[in-house]
Amino acid sequence: MDNATPMDNATLTVQDQTLELPLTKGTENEVAIGIKALRPSTGVITMDPGFANTGSCESAITFIDGEKGILRYRGYPIEDLAEKSTFSEVAYLLIYGELPTADELESFRRQLRRHSLLHEDMKKFFEGYPPSAPPMSVLSTIVASLAAYYPVANTDDDVNLNIIRLIAKLNTIAAFAYKKSVGQPYVYPCNDHSYAGDFLHMMFAVPAERYDIDPLLTKTLDMLLILHADHEQNCSTSTVRMVGSSGADLFSSISAGIQALSGPLHGGANQAVIEMLEQIENDGRNIAKYVELAKDRDSDFRLMGFGHRVYKNFDPRARVIKQKASEVLDQLGVDDPLLDIARELERIALEDEFFVERRLYPNVDFYSGIIYRAMGIPTNMFTVMFALGRLPGWIAQWLEMKKDPATRIYRPRQIYTGSTERAYEVIGER
Repeated sequence: MDNATPMDNATLTVQDQTLELPLTKGTENEVAIGIKALRPSTGVITMDPGFANTGSCESAITFIDGEKGILRYRGYPIEDLAEKSTFSEVAYLLIYGELPTADELESFRRQLRRHSLLHEDMKKFFEGYPPSAPPMSVLSTIVASLAAYYPVANTDDDVNLNIIRLIAKLNTIAAFAYKKSVGQPYVYPCNDHSYAGDFLHMMFAVPAERYDIDPLLTKTLDMLLILHADHEQNCSTSTVRMVGSSGADLFSSISAGIQALSGPLHGGANQAVIEMLEQIENDGRNIAKYVELAKDRDSDFRLMGFGHRVYKNFDPRARVIKQKASEVLDQLGVDDPLLDIARELERIALEDEFFVERRLYPNVDFYSGIIYRAMGIPTNMFTVMFALGRLPGWIAQWLEMKKDPATRIYRPRQIYTGSTERAYEVIGER
């Protein structure tokens, strides 16, 4: 990218060969060693399981400093965006690089409303699934099938139209997937509502009954979507880029990202929080027992929703969402034993020396799972909510990858550990 700054070279010695490798510094002073010449010059590759120390690209979208608890979209702190912005504004910011003007925002919202309907034939796809079908599987396959209804994008205008279509329709697809799972008739999108409000309307409205959208829940859902909108080169985002690097279309790339997000180690974290709370509830609400199990190295039990792989101090998203969680729970007056257990676990984690020393603070998944449950969103829809929020980030990453002239088809190397060459022996008669 243009903002990367060349630096002095790093010197690497491999056996008897010395190689000069370029250093590059980003705008936030992150430094990378360029290793393009490593294998051609020495025949050696790097080994980095999980790519924890490998930069796969240069990006101007999201900055994270895990040590300081910083998350910014296009330079804007997540705290400011969550408090002052809307999901539509943040989606525009991530995808197009700058916050929209009032006219640009209104045009963007108008286009999202216009394209929120699904082709009527696509309802047959939903009818083909059993009610037990995981909503994330439905989401992924329906998104992939959008490519059959809309032409391959060959121009910037075509790409932009497909971006609008995807954001608008994922709301509807997600709500339809839920309605299918509970056997209720589909509720069509309504242009009178905001993006988040329309999702709540399509999720919870039923024929012959009035459904009033709660402004607090709309604002809360909008905030949750903002908090999940992008998070640098995580598993699903890297998947979107990898699939897109082959020349795959937007719909196929995002479908692959949805599948990556469905894994329990990625998008399923907030669902795992609720399942953990249910486990404690079913065991007589013995919170102290599970706190001690979490401290026991020999125990398989883990407190879900505490700590974070990236954030070593605190998760800035959790600070934002904690206050909203208290507001939502108090206003709704939800009587749910799981929420009582969650609050007690939160208190212990913030006060107990064991958790404080290890920085095992409640993270965004802990609070988001609690809020979704209080809002009436079922556990099997939690990861779908994550996908709704992450969609603008995936799109922005896909678009940036497509426009970057340095992009090559992703092709990691490996160290082979199988059998060496051996002779084939014929088995039996031919």
